[in-house]
Amino acid sequence: MPAFPKVALLIETSNAYARGLLGGIQAFIREHRPWSVYLDEQSRGDEPPHWLTKWKGDGIIARIENPAIARVISTLAIPAVDLSAARLLPDLPMLEIDEGAVGRMAAEHFLERGFRHFAWCGDPRFVWSKLRGDGYAAALAEAGFSVSEYQPPSASAETDDDAGLEALGQWLLQLPRPVAVFTCYDIRGREVLDACRRFSIPVPDEIAVLGVDNDELLCALAFPPLSSVVPNARRTGYEAAAVLEALMAGRDPGPMTRLVPPIGVVTRQSTDVLAVEDRNVARAVRYIREHACEGICVDDVVSHAALSRRLLETRFKKLLGRSPHDEITRVQLRRVKELLAETDLPLAEIADRTGFRYVEYLSAVFKNKTGMPPGQFRSEHRPRRKGKG
Repeated sequence: MPAFPKVALLIETSNAYARGLLGGIQAFIREHRPWSVYLDEQSRGDEPPHWLTKWKGDGIIARIENPAIARVISTLAIPAVDLSAARLLPDLPMLEIDEGAVGRMAAEHFLERGFRHFAWCGDPRFVWSKLRGDGYAAALAEAGFSVSEYQPPSASAETDDDAGLEALGQWLLQLPRPVAVFTCYDIRGREVLDACRRFSIPVPDEIAVLGVDNDELLCALAFPPLSSVVPNARRTGYEAAAVLEALMAGRDPGPMTRLVPPIGVVTRQSTDVLAVEDRNVARAVRYIREHACEGICVDDVVSHAALSRRLLETRFKKLLGRSPHDEITRVQLRRVKELLAETDLPLAEIADRTGFRYVEYLSAVFKNKTGMPPGQFRSEHRPRRKGKG
């Protein structure tokens, strides 16, 4: 194999998730050896580039989401790695976000906010959308709830024209309120918000909307700004590059299927609500979410809520199923997970930033709540760096 292997990246550059994959691949190349990369501008589902059929390269990393790309790659007889849940070439190594975990994370996000009515707006054209919806419904079923699912009027599933928005809006109007709507990705989330605005449905007070991919530009341009589940695209791309490097070198690449867990949820205005009628509890929860990482205690929450400690504990348990102390810890650990997954900060610095007085106490609480120490969590959510090949 040449010093600089020729690698084709058949990954669209038109969305944040795909750009995250490319960023992870770039990080791997930077840490190991250079590749001569072939990258075309394309969108999800595009036909394969014309040059691919006669290409004499050393490896391919592709989002194989249509039969045309699958056919071409299957004829090239060179190492390839798939980044699509469609699994059109099941004999290839596949790395993908754990889509079921994305759905479960969305369900947890809404359950934490006290919702009792739930809906799902997916895109039936894509396997990953179905997997996200299935994970969402399964998590809510375990909690004793059902999900209303949007059925688009046509197989195209497009909702960004007048007819599509009209149909989507009519469906939203029929849902019980308040309702939590999980959408398969940020583009669909923006479409739901557009329909809410067209039909004068208050967001998030009557309908809370959550997307996936955390495309910061799309989420910020939405009205109101869109909350979103954050997939670990960078780690997925990094590990895909590591697998391809092993294949090109004739080494065992390891497991043929790898599912990468999502990082968390970035909460913006579209879900920044607590769906309970008790204003004192809602005020207390908002105070906790804004100040938990400052090292507050339950007495601080009691003072802010203007309730006795016993009454506050009782109402929390009844409405949220957890205590004020549990809520403080939950918010702290959510931030700890984000810092472990997204930064290289030492654990002592993370403890200081999240309101834990002692790093040993943080480690003990983290292991008790998650079943693993912080270091293991970081290793499972950050790109796995290996020695140079």
